[in-house]
Amino acid sequence: MNGFDVIQILFVFFVLILLSPILGAFFNKSLNGKATLFSSIARPFEKLVYRASGIDENEEMNWKQYLKAVLSFNGVGFLFVFFVLLFQKSFPLNPAGLPNLSWHLAFNTAVSFMTNTNWQSYAGESTMSHFSQMVALAGQNFFSAATGIGVLLVLIRAFKNNQSQKLGNFWVDLNRSVVYILLPLSLVWAILLSSQGVLQNLSGPVTVKTLEGKEQIISQGPVASQMAIKQLGTNGGGFFNTNSAHPYENPTPLSNFLELLALLLIPAALTLTFGYMLNKPKEGWILFSAMMIILVLGLSASLWSEYHANSLTANLIPMEGKEVRFGVTNSILWSTFTTAASNGSVNAMHSSLTPIAGGIALLNILFGEIIFGGVGSGLYGMLLYVVLTVFIAGLMVGRTPEYLGKKIEAFDIKMAIIGILTPSFVILFATTYSLVTPSIMSSLMHKGPHGFSEIFYAFSSAAGNNGSAFAGLNANTPILNSLLGVAMAIGRFGVILPVMALAGNISKKKIMPESVGTFKTDNFLFVFLLIAVILIVGALTFFPALSLGPIIEQIMFIQGKTF
Repeated sequence: MNGFDVIQILFVFFVLILLSPILGAFFNKSLNGKATLFSSIARPFEKLVYRASGIDENEEMNWKQYLKAVLSFNGVGFLFVFFVLLFQKSFPLNPAGLPNLSWHLAFNTAVSFMTNTNWQSYAGESTMSHFSQMVALAGQNFFSAATGIGVLLVLIRAFKNNQSQKLGNFWVDLNRSVVYILLPLSLVWAILLSSQGVLQNLSGPVTVKTLEGKEQIISQGPVASQMAIKQLGTNGGGFFNTNSAHPYENPTPLSNFLELLALLLIPAALTLTFGYMLNKPKEGWILFSAMMIILVLGLSASLWSEYHANSLTANLIPMEGKEVRFGVTNSILWSTFTTAASNGSVNAMHSSLTPIAGGIALLNILFGEIIFGGVGSGLYGMLLYVVLTVFIAGLMVGRTPEYLGKKIEAFDIKMAIIGILTPSFVILFATTYSLVTPSIMSSLMHKGPHGFSEIFYAFSSAAGNNGSAFAGLNANTPILNSLLGVAMAIGRFGVILPVMALAGNISKKKIMPESVGTFKTDNFLFVFLLIAVILIVGALTFFPALSLGPIIEQIMFIQGKTF
């Protein structure tokens, strides 16, 4: 690693930290219906949606009504994508004449995009028509991200309310998230990416002659528009199978930087939106700091591992599977950011990472995608850990736990625990089931600890709604498509349900004034406690499984052994 690598790392963090409070304040105004730079343009579109759908934007919902709206909207979205993919050949904008998808691949893909996972058991350019990409998949990229923002807003309002059941209106939150935030940012990013050469057309595949004189088929399509929202919405996946390792998705160093920055941009800004909405900016910065510290620690460990001399690689930097155009540092930045952001897009193959770097990517997901995490979902997942940390801190000082003036009681802790452990249970159960199922084991490419990591990573990515893959696992089979689809659905809604129940219970409580005995949550002591709880819960839950995969593989790696 050289000085230029260090400058790149510092620059991307500098821009992220610089833009987060600016966008955080903008999101606060936009989501609360206040005037912004885009209001004169966006407000007419917002009102048009209300008139067309018969929505009263002033009508508020309780948590059960809001949850019902979330589930019904996402259910309709799933069915729409499922049937579009089942009958893809019958729809227009299919210049390559691609066939319909099998029922199990259509099911897996529909669940994947509904849950903001974007796991791909298929090669995008050779499986999905332009219509499927633009209407079905890109549409869900917007709606799944907006759903995450909506659920987050319910939890924020719950802490802000003083004995009230009114938690906003899902349709209003959905509309504003798309019209004021996701669409404008995606438009800007799509234009910037197109300027760098990211493909954007409706053409069919073209046949060209290579330098060797052989013919090669090169796919065409609406790539830049898909790239913008899949990165900004922490969706992941890609128009092309190799995602941002493909030159049509990521042609230049600037496009690589823009796509890398987009991974964390909205989730990072939402932590500060949290503070602004509560009129307590320091609380937002505390959450931002905790996430940033864990991110930097993971990135540092990954970089050390990749650049550390090892006899197995002849004391050379391992380049297999890395992004050779932009360097190893950019590959590790991407692997750390994409797994921290619940995104899942890649510009290098995670299976080719050294065991520690691969283990960090896996651990980022196993923490619950809370290190900034998905749009909205990362922060409401982190707030579950905050509730747990406040409870533990309250026990330490011998008084009733409180957070933002709200007492944290037994029901709240139960919901937080359910929300944290539900994806963990799915990951461990599905991995165990796979290890004793011959039809799944036959899909593995590798044996030993790396083969275990391939299965463990797949279900971690699915239940964590990340979408990246460790590769080496042929997941496009009826059993794996079905099992991974179920894992994605439980991983998403198994967290949303307890978060909404927690919000409903918190919202009806009275805000208690601070006293001498109130445990402060706006200082770095709380940051330390929060990080400690995250690490302890992650270690206790997954250490045995990690020992069978990345940890034992690293020990063998040091000894110069591999499978």
